[in-house]
Amino acid sequence: MTVYIDDMYRYSVGEFRGMRMSHMIADSDDELHAVAVLIGMKAEWFQGDHYDVPLTRRALAIEAGAVEISYRQAGAMRRRRAVEGHCGEPHLAVAWYAAWRRISVMRCRQPE
Repeated sequence: MTVYIDDMYRYSVGEFRGMRMSHMIADSDDELHAVAVLIGMKAEWFQGDHYDVPLTRRALAIEAGAVEISYRQAGAMRRRRAVEGHCGEPHLAVAWYAAWRRISVMRCRQPE
């Protein structure tokens, strides 16, 4: 299992109360919480499927083994975990999400 951390801090959406933030995600909540504790995150900061991690703790997460991914990959991987129960591979994330969206739209358009 792997913990991933994105580069949301590079975008305006990554700003929160004067801090620059990243999403930290994983296939399992147990692994995600273990790394969160290791880097000094509080349990109440858990966002249901991820942590918003400030830059100072982002560096600690990477030192602890978190794999750097893009903001776009993180969004796709979060959706995949919600749909399939796992994040999948970062290099496949965006393509998986595009395919999933096409299938979802086609299902919505089919008459009952």
